[in-house]
Amino acid sequence: MTLDAVPRIRLNDGNTIPQLGLGVYKVDDDEAERSVAAALQAGYRHIDTAEYYANEAGVGRALASSGIARDDVYVTTKVWNDQQGFDSTLSSFDRSMTKLGFDVLDLYLIHWPAPRQDLYVDTYRALERLREEGRVRSIGVSNFQVHHLERLLGETDVVPVINQIEVQPWLQQRELRDFGDTRHIVTEAWSPLARGRILDEPVLTTLASAHGVSVAQLVIRWHLQSGLVVIPKSVTPSRIAENIDVFGFELSADEMASIAALDAGERVGSHPDEVG
Repeated sequence: MTLDAVPRIRLNDGNTIPQLGLGVYKVDDDEAERSVAAALQAGYRHIDTAEYYANEAGVGRALASSGIARDDVYVTTKVWNDQQGFDSTLSSFDRSMTKLGFDVLDLYLIHWPAPRQDLYVDTYRALERLREEGRVRSIGVSNFQVHHLERLLGETDVVPVINQIEVQPWLQQRELRDFGDTRHIVTEAWSPLARGRILDEPVLTTLASAHGVSVAQLVIRWHLQSGLVVIPKSVTPSRIAENIDVFGFELSADEMASIAALDAGERVGSHPDEVG
């Protein structure tokens, strides 16, 4: 795979993001360092971490030792629920940047709306401040539902560039994605393989066999053709390499429709109204 094989999606602030990246959820610092190193070697130039993952330092070490220029790798991190609020978010950002070893971050997200705290608007205003100061290039949200986005859009100035949500064949979130599309908010998919549970789905195994690819490759390709940014997670170098080797085949309209028909509203993660 050549380094220019991964398309970039233009964001509403004029910046671009590689459409395929590596997620490092539930990976400790040392394992994150190894996984990111393997990903960079395989051609990834987009890494997604978070304060909550407690592996920002490992991600930073892998980038620092890679020999790849900092500006050539797109990095996202997120503020956690217990750090929400204007001042707390600014302090949390400082800690994340120290762990990563960066001067400027590509994308900073609110990890969850945490509606019971009712702080996400103040938190987002802190993100706006960081963007104004040039410390982060783009800002967005994660796990926001339509009602969270509507309030945010009504009470803040900068439209989020991304809403990172769970999207996989059993949970396709069309209404939420359509809402984002009409407001130029890109949808980014976490847990695109439903934490591995989707890999035995008969429709997917049949389609994957027809293309001579793995189910994981098929599902990642479906995400890409759906116009989503996608961040599959793996700690196994061979699977990390396999997950980015998805540009040598294309799904037909009928195959895309077959996968769309699998939508059952079935989550593997938590509902955003119930977190925080």
